[in-house]
Amino acid sequence: MFARKIHVEYEHEGRVDPCPMKWLDNFSMRNFTNASIFDDTLPLSDGKLEVGTKVPLDQLRDALEDWFRRKSYLPKDSKLIVTEM
Repeated sequence: MFARKIHVEYEHEGRVDPCPMKWLDNFSMRNFTNASIFDDTLPLSDGKLEVGTKVPLDQLRDALEDWFRRKSYLPKDSKLIVTEM
């Protein structure tokens, strides 16, 4: 089910850091999108997620970024970087 390994980082003030586990866990524990496609996400550690094969990375990035901004985790001038490992 969680066949893909994803790296989630954020860029802020010229630095690129992994998203903290707290952020990833908060997203995964709360189905705020009502999109069952994001049910197939499993946080592993800072900056690392495993996801199912049907999870589209561009939609995942947008949903993560939206949630992180709503929770005030991600500063306004930061951007999220989601890549498959």
